[in-house]
Amino acid sequence: MLATLLLAAGLSASPADLAFMQGSWEGRLGSLQLQERWTDAAGGLMLGVARNLKGEGAARRAVGFEFLRIEFRQDGSVVYVAQPQGRPPTEFRLTALETGSARFENPQHDHPKSIRYRLEGPDDLVAELEGTEGTQRFRFQRAPSGER
Repeated sequence: MLATLLLAAGLSASPADLAFMQGSWEGRLGSLQLQERWTDAAGGLMLGVARNLKGEGAARRAVGFEFLRIEFRQDGSVVYVAQPQGRPPTEFRLTALETGSARFENPQHDHPKSIRYRLEGPDDLVAELEGTEGTQRFRFQRAPSGER
């Protein structure tokens, strides 16, 4: 019961706590090129966008995208909002926070139920999605043009 209440309440955090996510990130998953970019938290809002590309050169095409944001709300909660393929938003509350690591959860959502970002080095970011389809792990490196 207490765990459910804590999960519903979420954690509070400052924008500085999530600054590790800021910047441009790239990775590969099989034949897919993954790109994710996060702004700073100006005005209490981090904006993100993700894109998956397949192919090379003139044949390269976008095969997926996602609009993202992290809201630092007036009540102190921190909420990750995902809109894959531009669909209606799904909210995930911040439930765990350590230096260079943040977990957001929505136990009512099918997949994912949990989204975790963590730094594995100054230029290495891992995103883990857990849910009914198991765990998916995406590894990113800071893009050459990526700001810190």
